[in-house]
Amino acid sequence: MFMGAQMNAYLMSKDARRQANFYVEALGGEIQLLTTYGETPGTPEEMKDKVMHMTLTLAGTNTFMLADSFEEATYNRGICIALNYEDESEARMAYEKLSEGGESKYPFSLQPWGAYYGEVVDQFGVNWMITKS
Repeated sequence: MFMGAQMNAYLMSKDARRQANFYVEALGGEIQLLTTYGETPGTPEEMKDKVMHMTLTLAGTNTFMLADSFEEATYNRGICIALNYEDESEARMAYEKLSEGGESKYPFSLQPWGAYYGEVVDQFGVNWMITKS
């Protein structure tokens, strides 16, 4: 029997600090925790400032996590992060800010099913689906 769990996005990044700051600015929020490899004894000097783990609170109370990757950080269309807003202006603002330096895949607009919806790939290659239901 499953007891349940909480699911959160955890992204590996080429530059976790820059990506985190972009999301905090675009969606509102703050960095809750930042741990670097330099906090681990014996870490090589060139790795000391790299992010081992970072926890953010974004767009309200959503937990989002990032870390620096030592391999190329790539994302694909098969995975999207979905944000559902109750307020159209907040949803539209999130769509516009996430679009900065990225690519609009589907314009944010009223859909036949009665909700506002849009898709964007942000400047880091992450796919976002923004909805106002």
